[in-house]
Amino acid sequence: MTNIRIGLGTDLHRLGEGLPLIIGGVSIPHYKGCIGHSDGDALIHAICDALLGAAAMRDIGYHFPDNAVENENRDSSYFLKEVLTMLAKESYAVVNLDCSVHIQKPKLRDHIPAMRKRLAEIMGISVDNISIKAKTGEGIGPVGEEQAIEVLCVALIEKQ
Repeated sequence: MTNIRIGLGTDLHRLGEGLPLIIGGVSIPHYKGCIGHSDGDALIHAICDALLGAAAMRDIGYHFPDNAVENENRDSSYFLKEVLTMLAKESYAVVNLDCSVHIQKPKLRDHIPAMRKRLAEIMGISVDNISIKAKTGEGIGPVGEEQAIEVLCVALIEKQ
């Protein structure tokens, strides 16, 4: 029996004008932001789902419903910290993350180091264990037409 498990997380949020754009715990200047019950941080939401999936602990919506008053406008780092606590109770530790953020605009290249640093701080792991890649929608579909952000994340965890 192996002590290593892998999970896949995804998240998709519509974008709306005049809202804050927070990705990976970092506020990014842009005229559009995520529409969501919490702060709409699609990267952190996908990471939570990947970690929960790896541990077979259901999904972020099960643990933090989007209709719960206490989650309204909540900083998504709260969800991630809670997920990490759940994993620790089962003796799991995060090995690494590989994430792809799909958004047409703004370009994220210059923000990725700050996102990696912030996530490493929240998670208590090395920046070297967090990969974030940025992709556009090539002008196609909801991402390409600047209507949405979509994130995919793979997480590797290990039983200690």
